[in-house]
Amino acid sequence: MLSDGGGKVGTVYGVYDENAGVEARGRFIIDPDGVVRGYEVLTPPVGRNVNETFRQVQAFQLVRESKGTAATPSGWRPGKKTLAPGIDLVGKVWKKWKTKEAFD
Repeated sequence: MLSDGGGKVGTVYGVYDENAGVEARGRFIIDPDGVVRGYEVLTPPVGRNVNETFRQVQAFQLVRESKGTAATPSGWRPGKKTLAPGIDLVGKVWKKWKTKEAFD
């Protein structure tokens, strides 16, 4: 997390409000290839959840290391069950990802 007083970085990512002279609170997860994998933008009065950011970075790392053979549903944590991505999973994550399994 950083502050960009001049708005240069914020302008590149579209979060700088030139009229107000401030940036929205932007969080961008960028992979080693420079691809933005996730982002969240909040207005200044609301803070971000650092623990969720760490969880998402860990999930993106796991997916990258698996070379696309693993997917991590909402609430996934390191060491927990992953899913096999594919068209048959669309709209059926809840059937394969049981709450008890996710949080045990």
